[in-house]
Amino acid sequence: MGSSKQLVENMFKAGGITMNGNNPWDPQVHNPKLYDRLLGGGSLGFGEAYMEGWWDCEALDEFFFRVQYYRVDKMLPRDFNTLKYYLKAKYLNQQTKARSKEVVRRHYDIGNDHYELVLDKYMQYSCAYWDNAETLDEAQEAKLDMVCRKLKLEPGMKMLDLGCGWGGLSQFAAERYGVSVVGVTISEEQAAYAREKCKGLPVEIRVHDYRELHDEFDRVACVAMTEHIGYRNYRTLMEVVNRNLKDDGIFLLHTIGGNYSTKITDPWIDKYIFPNGMLPSAAQLTTASQGLFILEDWHNFGVQYDRTCMEWLKNFEQTWDQRTDEQYDETFHRMWRYYLSASAASFRSRKNHLWQIVYTKPKHLGEYKSIR
Repeated sequence: MGSSKQLVENMFKAGGITMNGNNPWDPQVHNPKLYDRLLGGGSLGFGEAYMEGWWDCEALDEFFFRVQYYRVDKMLPRDFNTLKYYLKAKYLNQQTKARSKEVVRRHYDIGNDHYELVLDKYMQYSCAYWDNAETLDEAQEAKLDMVCRKLKLEPGMKMLDLGCGWGGLSQFAAERYGVSVVGVTISEEQAAYAREKCKGLPVEIRVHDYRELHDEFDRVACVAMTEHIGYRNYRTLMEVVNRNLKDDGIFLLHTIGGNYSTKITDPWIDKYIFPNGMLPSAAQLTTASQGLFILEDWHNFGVQYDRTCMEWLKNFEQTWDQRTDEQYDETFHRMWRYYLSASAASFRSRKNHLWQIVYTKPKHLGEYKSIR
């Protein structure tokens, strides 16, 4: 059968990757126990080994691109950790109201100062739109404007910003389009930041679970929240929007999506980045919206998320020395480099996508003209 080193080397060769090779995407191994750890611990063990400095790679994003494009990740053994995450996801609702706050505690509330150094001026932690933009600020502003134009916002309307994050869309829509906005988040830190950014604007930021929402809106935007709610709750999300949206309203859903319907995520991502999260498939979303909405427009610009992630990574590396809190140690540094590089590669390889989907209700009359 061969040694673990031979097995790993042969596996990566399928993606044009040579362990300790000369290409910038070739991993450089510092601890020979890495091979056993990869075979025994799968993607979780491999990611943790990187965080601990067992291996390095000059072009980590290119390494991940080759792993994903050539499906090398599918050759990884189904280890105990993968089985554990699968069973947990299959038989438990990981996104109950109580569990949903875990990702807030472990990812979003690690410090607004950290995100200010990585993101744009509107604090957009979702895909930018680069068609006519040169900088991250310009690309995120273009994304926000496209969302507003797709929603066909008009002065005096009332809009729901579902999963509002740090309030960038709420601020932009109120300032540029003259609408009043209710932003909903479950993060106290994000809410405090959003209230400060939106001070003086007709924007109300609420802290509660989306399932508790009972109101009436002309427009609903849900940007980068669906990835956190879990496959058991896709239908619930659609029902919540349906009951809060006027009959002539418009609903825009902005989400990362995957090529296959799944009930799990990568174990390393689940443990260190987005606990209890998962990416919906097109089939899961269309099934969830069936009978509630008319699907008016489906826009895929996921390849632009590659550039967005690489811009975040550049900002992260360039501002690393500005972080003084003790939580920002070298393990955190390597963890975020690993996460952003792998994320960029997932869009570059077309494994993942970014979808903006526009829905109307069955009583909405007339033609919806798509916006790009």
